Amino acid sequence: MPASAVGTGCQAEISMKHATIETITRIEPLLQRIREISALKERKPGIYYYKSSAFLHFHEDDSQVYADIKLEPPDFERLPVSTRSQQDKLIKLIRDKVG
Repeated sequence: MPASAVGTGCQAEISMKHATIETITRIEPLLQRIREISALKERKPGIYYYKSSAFLHFHEDDSQVYADIKLEPPDFERLPVSTRSQQDKLIKLIRDKVG
């Protein structure tokens, strides 16, 4: 699996299942950091919107967790977020995009 994949709309080019509630629970520290970014609205656990448009959600593959983030609409970019350094990169990308 490459570090990122670009897809169209909500479909990434590389198929992978959405994160389960167990995975969402496992990345709760990351979700808490994302919740501090007031420009994002969490519609469901781990699913975020920016300006009424889907912006960020999570997938899993084996023990790895990935974020699909819409940096350049209409496509999502898939990034690994299993480690703290990967999560820090995601938070920086979010802040750079939404302020």
